[in-house]
Amino acid sequence: MKVKIVLHKDYKISHIDKRIYSSFLEHLGRAIYEGIYEPDHSEADENGFRKDVMKLVSELNMPAVRYPGGNFVSAFNWEDSIGLKEDRPTRLDLAWKSKETNEFGLNEFITWCKKVNTEPIYAINLGTRGIDAARNIIEYCNHPSGSYWSELRIKHGFKDPHNIKMWCLGNEMDGEWQVGHKTAYEYGRLANETAKAMRLFDKNIELVVCGSSSDTMKTFPEWEREVLDLTYDSVDYISMHKYWSNSEDRSDEREIGKHNTTNYLTNSIGLQTYISDVESTINFIKSKKRSKKNIKISFDEYQPWYHSIKKMNTHLNSDIKDWPKAYPILEDEYNLLDCLLIGTVINTFINNSHIVKIACMAQLVNVIPAISTVKNGISWRQSVYYPLYFASLYGRGESLQLKINSPKYSSDIADDVNYVDASAVVNEEKKTLSFFIINRSEEENVDLDFDINNLPIIKIIDQQIINHTSIYASNTINKPNEIVPKKTNIVTFQNENLMAKIPKLSYLFILLKIK
Repeated sequence: MKVKIVLHKDYKISHIDKRIYSSFLEHLGRAIYEGIYEPDHSEADENGFRKDVMKLVSELNMPAVRYPGGNFVSAFNWEDSIGLKEDRPTRLDLAWKSKETNEFGLNEFITWCKKVNTEPIYAINLGTRGIDAARNIIEYCNHPSGSYWSELRIKHGFKDPHNIKMWCLGNEMDGEWQVGHKTAYEYGRLANETAKAMRLFDKNIELVVCGSSSDTMKTFPEWEREVLDLTYDSVDYISMHKYWSNSEDRSDEREIGKHNTTNYLTNSIGLQTYISDVESTINFIKSKKRSKKNIKISFDEYQPWYHSIKKMNTHLNSDIKDWPKAYPILEDEYNLLDCLLIGTVINTFINNSHIVKIACMAQLVNVIPAISTVKNGISWRQSVYYPLYFASLYGRGESLQLKINSPKYSSDIADDVNYVDASAVVNEEKKTLSFFIINRSEEENVDLDFDINNLPIIKIIDQQIINHTSIYASNTINKPNEIVPKKTNIVTFQNENLMAKIPKLSYLFILLKIK
């Protein structure tokens, strides 16, 4: 199969906000306890944080992490998570049917963020709480001193304010599963008044209002229209969430795919439509209000989610009296196809960097994870870790428009789909050009030619490939390195011609030095 990628250095999409390479941590399963926090582990530091996990997170050069939820946040009292650990109450978490001890809380999260050099994105409860709790937490976190809540923070051992700059106004409030679920009008009014109160404290904070939890919701995109109509002047971003399945089991509404490689790897086309629909809704409200303000998208939850969903449903539907702490649910083991899907998803974010400014892979550790751990044992990278790794390290700069001349195929999701999916990023400061390329074909290798106008190549710095003889291979406790990037020489540069021979069902990263 012959494919050509054409680009020009002057045809730029946008400067990429580095926060599209962010992630998410929720008090769910073993994401926190036995994930990032395990005081009894042999590699725990003085705070109880697992150093092996921090190393894997740091290698991602993670710009930001959203916390503490997720569905968890909609019945969460933030005050439970501060002060002396022995004084913190144990609560029952209604979202995930677990016992929350609050031994890892707000200040521990901020400390952990500093350890891994990331910025916090904090979600507040607009399910069972509201304006009063929001104004109190921002005072606790961001006010220097001299008020009740700021002095309490100082008493808790944090003299300097946390200076959290980004806040999510609730989570998935369109979902009937959410504690405190609201109509678009009810939520929009509350979010607007909460945003106004928080801006009285600091007009420079960034605020994310809840969009639809999926484009499959019956209320999409009317939810976006009504919520933005009520909040447009008070917020900066609207959220998007999306999970994908490659399973025939449709026992959960999130399982919208089929056990079919062609359909599964076409999901990024549906994602593009979803982003375009939300962008159109934003532009409609902007026009309606005659506004000069630009609302952007925070795609703050995305991931494949299907490998372990039956265990989750069994747990949530069970009649148990003694609710467990950190019950191990949603511990998916991601295969090669999941890795390739995430490659196309991150490409879609890069190719929509004019509107998508934040994206958080959900989640970071143990729960539909990028990183997995064993209690008192090892940690390892899931296959989906690697597309995020390459994009985060080498996808900083300006995204470029690509013309891909490729044979096409059709699926249940879309027609005329290119077999090759790609994005490209130029970093003029470092004088590099990066390509992130996926061959979706199940049968054919690709002979790829590049037409790179006005970007003279000096040399190939790096080229790495992810593929496997089995599309269902995954990284597990017994085989933690089954799917890993490998150095390759399939990309060549001769007589000023850049070419690549890409195997079927593979992910290719290319880093070039340019003049």
